[in-house]
Amino acid sequence: MEWIYSTSDPILQTLVGCFLLFIIIIFLTRIIGLRSFAKFTAYDFAFTIAIGSIISSTLTSSTSIAHGFTAIAGLLILTYIFSVLQRKIKPLSKLISNAPLLLMDGNTILEDNLKHARIEKKQLIAKLREANVLNYNQVVAVVLESTGAISVLHKTENSDEKFNKELLLGVRKTP
Repeated sequence: MEWIYSTSDPILQTLVGCFLLFIIIIFLTRIIGLRSFAKFTAYDFAFTIAIGSIISSTLTSSTSIAHGFTAIAGLLILTYIFSVLQRKIKPLSKLISNAPLLLMDGNTILEDNLKHARIEKKQLIAKLREANVLNYNQVVAVVLESTGAISVLHKTENSDEKFNKELLLGVRKTP
């Protein structure tokens, strides 16, 4: 039964660690801001995964809470610094972030962009289904975001809504 529970398992220590890390994450997020865990860029995503890994290793290994706190704080401070620098130094933003890429322009699938992004047509179609698109004429645009997520901008067939082209600000039309 040791594979279920061992008397040498540090259960109380793990519970206290959970509580402390919870408080630490709340504290750091309040100081640095909610953007701490936003996934606007690929590096934001990587930092979020890294922080999850640090939390896991802190709770399940011999890494101390202080060591985990330092690592988490260091990563969150780096994300804060990079977010400030990106706003101030535009070339840096281009260097560390991918610009979103248009995959469909209206009802036209941009095959070269799909190929460049290494996305198969069937994957694109799956995203259209997820967005409840019933036919290609409903599609205004499909964008591969800088995070790797795919956004589907669509309308209902009989809709008179005007599309605000500002929604495609910064989106590349060609790879």
